[in-house]
Amino acid sequence: MAVMRYLVREKVFSIGDDFWVTDARGNKVFLVDGKAMRLRETFELKDASGAVVATVRKRLLAARDSMDIERDGTVIATVKKALISPLRHRSVVELRDGGELEAVGNVLDKEFEIRSGGTALAQISRSWFRMRDTYGVDVAPDQDDALILTVAVCLDRIHHEEEERRPR
Repeated sequence: MAVMRYLVREKVFSIGDDFWVTDARGNKVFLVDGKAMRLRETFELKDASGAVVATVRKRLLAARDSMDIERDGTVIATVKKALISPLRHRSVVELRDGGELEAVGNVLDKEFEIRSGGTALAQISRSWFRMRDTYGVDVAPDQDDALILTVAVCLDRIHHEEEERRPR
C-alpha cells in the first residue's frame, strides 16, 4: 500500500472557520469544521459524507497548551505544546492506550514528522507545494489517517496561538 498524501490549507483560525482537507488528486476527503458559539475552542473532523470522525477540544486549565481528540465521546489522544529548543520542536501526543507519538522538527514552518518509537508515521511539509498557506501530510500505510491529520491540525492551531501571543 502506498503513502497517502493530503493537502491541508493553513488557515488563520477563528471560531467558525471551516476548510477541506483534500487528497493528492484534489478530492475532498475530510472537512475541518470549526464550531461557532462554543465557550471553548472546538472543531470536528468530518469525512466526505459529513460523519464526525473526531472532535477536538482545547483544554482550558492545562499547564501547557493542549488539545484533546475524542471519538464517540471518549478522549483517544491529547496533543501537548512543543518543548522548544533553538533548532527543533518536540510535541507529545499521549494516546489513550498509554502509547505516545511525538512530532519532531520545525512545527512553525510545517517541516516535521509524527513518530512512534522512532518510526515515522507521517511527514508534514510545506515545501512540496507552490501554493501559499498549504502544507502536505504524507501518512504511512496502515495508519489512522484521521488521527494523524487531526494531530497535524492541532499542532498547527497550538503553534498559531503561540505566535499570536508573542510580543511584536
